[in-house]
Amino acid sequence: MASFVPTKQFLGAPSSSDIGSSRLGSLQLPSKLSSSNFHVPSRSSHPKRLEIQAAGSTFGNYFRITTFGESHGGGVGCIIDGCPPRLPLSESDMQVELDRRRPGQSRITTPRKETDTCKISSGTADGLTTGSPIKVEVPNTDQRGNDYSEMSLAYRPSHADATYDFKYGVRSVQGGGRSSARETIGRVAAGAVAKKILKLYSGAEVLAYVSQVHQVVLPEDLIDHQNVTLEQIESNIVRCPDPEYAEKMIAAIDAVRVRGDSVGGVVTCIVRNLPRGLGTPVFDKLEAELAKACMSLPATKGFEFGSGFAGTFMTGSEHNDEFYMDEHGRIRTRTNRSGGIQGGISNGEVINMRIGFKPTSTISVRTLSLSSICSFLISPLGRKQQTVTRDKHETELIARGRHDPCVVPRAVPMVEAMVALVLVDQLMAQYSQCMMFPINPELQEPLQSSTPESAEVTL
Repeated sequence: MASFVPTKQFLGAPSSSDIGSSRLGSLQLPSKLSSSNFHVPSRSSHPKRLEIQAAGSTFGNYFRITTFGESHGGGVGCIIDGCPPRLPLSESDMQVELDRRRPGQSRITTPRKETDTCKISSGTADGLTTGSPIKVEVPNTDQRGNDYSEMSLAYRPSHADATYDFKYGVRSVQGGGRSSARETIGRVAAGAVAKKILKLYSGAEVLAYVSQVHQVVLPEDLIDHQNVTLEQIESNIVRCPDPEYAEKMIAAIDAVRVRGDSVGGVVTCIVRNLPRGLGTPVFDKLEAELAKACMSLPATKGFEFGSGFAGTFMTGSEHNDEFYMDEHGRIRTRTNRSGGIQGGISNGEVINMRIGFKPTSTISVRTLSLSSICSFLISPLGRKQQTVTRDKHETELIARGRHDPCVVPRAVPMVEAMVALVLVDQLMAQYSQCMMFPINPELQEPLQSSTPESAEVTL
C-alpha cells in the first residue's frame, strides 16, 4: 500500500465538481439544445484529476514500512510507520537480524564486505518507541560501480535490467539499483521490530531454515517444528538445522561455486504460538497475504503452504485435519495439512510454508586478481552468456560483480522478516476490529499472551 497518493491531470474528462451538475466532462449540456447554443469547449478547460497510487516501495496497512536506497548508492534503509509506542527498541535489536543477512559472512555467500551497521535516526526516545515514524539507515561502504560498466550497454540474462528499461525508460546500472537484494536490508530491520512485537505481545515466534539446496532435499519428518530452535538453525553456514544434510548442502554449493555457476533452493518458514483469528475471508486471506509478502523478495519463484502441491495427490478424507479436544480444553487438529490456516484465518496450529528461490542470475567464478595477487584479494571472473544490447544488437556478455552462488542461506532472515511484517499487521487489524468489545470466551481467545513480558507491552 502506498504512503502517498499523487495526482495526475488528464484532459477532457469530468472533474469532481462536475459530478451531478449540468456539465459532463468537457461537454456542456444546457437545458435546451439548439444549433445556436450547443458548443464543445476546448479540451483544456476542465482537466480531470485522476488519483494514482505510488508504486512498489511501501508494504502494510496498520504496521507500514517503506524501504529506500540502492545497491551502490549512499545507503539503504526503511521508514516504519504505525509502530506502537512504548516498545523497548534499540539498534542492537535490528543488528542481530542484519548480521544474519549481511554479505561476506562465509565462503558460500557473496564476497562483498559490508558491516551493515544500522542507525535509528527518529521514532525512539530513551530506548522506547514514541509512536512516530522510525527511520533506519544503513550506509553502503563497499561499492564497486565499475564492475557494472558492461551492464550499461547490455542486459544481464534473467536480471531486471531489461524490464526496468521497458517500464521506466531509465535505470540505475550499478548493482541493479532497487532490484538488488540490498534493498531487503530495510525489510529485515523492520522485520526485527515486527518479530519483537509478536514475541512480547502474543508469544508468537517466526523461524525459517534452508530445507533444500539444488538436489539436496531435507526430509520433512527430520525436523520437529514444535521444538526446532534458532540455535540449531544458526549452527552452520547454510542454516539447515540438521547437521548431516547441512554438510551435503554446503558441498553442493561449493561444487558449483568453484565452477562459476549457481544453484537455487527452498526456505521453509514456521510460525509458532500465533493467536487464532488472524486474517480475513475472501481477498485478504492470511495465506494470500503471506504469499504476496514472500514472493516480493528477490529471486523467489514459488510458494507452497501447508500440504502444498502434494495435497493434490490426496483424497479429501486423507487430507482433512480432524478436530479433537486437548488436555487444556482447546480445540486442536490431529494433523496440520492446512498449514495452520483455514478459511484464510489462523487456527492456532503451527503455520508452515515453503518458498522457492531460483539460482543466482549472475554467475562467476572467484579467482585471484592479477592486479592484487600479493594481497590475495578476490575478484570475480564471469562466465560468458548470450544477450542483447540496449540498442537492440545481439552480443555476448561477461557479467562481473560479487554475487551469492546460492541465495537461500541469506534469504532465511529475509523470509522471517516478511512473514513477521504480515503477522504484526494482521495482529493490529484483528485488535482494531474484533477486540474493541469484550470477546466471546466460549469461542474466542485473547490476542495477548499471559507471559510476564507481554504484560509490559500493549497495542
